[in-house]
Amino acid sequence: MTATVTSTSAQPALASIKFPDGFVWGTATAAYQIEGAAREDGRGPSIWDTFSRTPGKVFAGHTGDVACDHYHRYADDVALMAGLGLQSYRYSIAWPRIQPDGTGPVNARGLDFYDRLTDELLAKGIDPVVTLYHWDLPQTLEDRGGWANRETALAFAEYAQIVHQRLGDRVGTFTTLNEPWCSAYLGYGSGRHAPGKQDPALAFAAVHHLLLGHGLAARELRSAGARNVSITLNPSVVFPVDPDSAADQAAVRLLDGLSNRIFLDPLFKGKYPVDILQHMSQFTDLSYIQDGDLATINAPLDVLGINFYQPSYVSAKPGSPGMLDQPGSYGIATRPPTGPVTDMNWIIEPAGLTHLLQRIHREYPGTAMMITENGAAYPEGPSADGAVHDSRRIEYLDGHLRACHDALAAGVDLRGYFVWSLMDNFEWAEGYAKRFGIVHVDYTTQKRVLKDSAKWYRDVIKRNGIGS
Repeated sequence: MTATVTSTSAQPALASIKFPDGFVWGTATAAYQIEGAAREDGRGPSIWDTFSRTPGKVFAGHTGDVACDHYHRYADDVALMAGLGLQSYRYSIAWPRIQPDGTGPVNARGLDFYDRLTDELLAKGIDPVVTLYHWDLPQTLEDRGGWANRETALAFAEYAQIVHQRLGDRVGTFTTLNEPWCSAYLGYGSGRHAPGKQDPALAFAAVHHLLLGHGLAARELRSAGARNVSITLNPSVVFPVDPDSAADQAAVRLLDGLSNRIFLDPLFKGKYPVDILQHMSQFTDLSYIQDGDLATINAPLDVLGINFYQPSYVSAKPGSPGMLDQPGSYGIATRPPTGPVTDMNWIIEPAGLTHLLQRIHREYPGTAMMITENGAAYPEGPSADGAVHDSRRIEYLDGHLRACHDALAAGVDLRGYFVWSLMDNFEWAEGYAKRFGIVHVDYTTQKRVLKDSAKWYRDVIKRNGIGS
């Protein structure tokens, strides 16, 4: 099945749309990408501190040492959010600030920072949504095997309990993990992200221990009285280049299993897909999947976070080495992007988001969802008038919000939308070369400037929709 959408730039007279009452409007960030203060107030090193200092791993040797200096400027940043009318803010906790070694003594100064941030948000009428893990694993845990080691899942549950004990009286929603696909496959499969390993056996072990860590943390959060427990995935929308080709359909089936069903089925059905277990067994004996693990992973969820940026089109190509970030995807090739792309060379196809939301609604019935990330990188900076005119980002966001509205009209239980990202930041292996923010950041002066997209989004929030 293919999904196409006409660019909004070709449709200047699109209809006005409204979202349901109570639909949540927010934005999102991640600790290592914005906080800076990498060595302050007892914070320990993370895998991204190590990775970004490894020559050749991050664009131009950039690190998150300073980033957006949010650690010191959080009050101004929250005031900026309030000025946009944001109803909710999704931010992550830096595990190395809380437990510098990943286990053991708690660093009170780290918790104090998130106390201050949370209180500042609430004082401005902004609902805090906490992500417990957005990729910054304490380096000490990685030295002991990282997510390929079962002990990391156990440590994560302890860390979740510590954070909830401090913030649970004010934070309504705790998200355990952000994009475990990236943590497992980019971190341990392709090595494009920290910790930079390239071993499919480690990648699959990491998948399981990330999911187990989620389940154990969810149990701790529930027992402590958490109101809403969530996980955020980045499900892939995979289409065949040739819908009539059985070989292309088989390629889609494998990649869908590696990207989607390997996470969704344990979470919602309490089991791994049989075909994917068979695929994994080519690389590992699966002995790390212990009795009771899947029941733990299958913990009730209040909402599923969905991060979406682009679909992909794949075909069978015998002899192709496949993709390192999809372990074992030999003989499969991805079609190069066609049509408009973002600065990340990502396809712009909002209909893919509607397709994804409807698929999850259909195959995992009763699942409430939130768009926890959606956005686009474009390079525009301040013009001669001092403003940042990023019309392409507005077109991208407009198209994807309309895709969300289409999903709602089809009966999907979609409860909110979080733009990625509040401000330009450290974009992982891309360093500071790619700008996703609706707020421009001058990394030399740390000056923030609202882009046109931020002003547009402010109007969307005010109207609870697009248009008059």
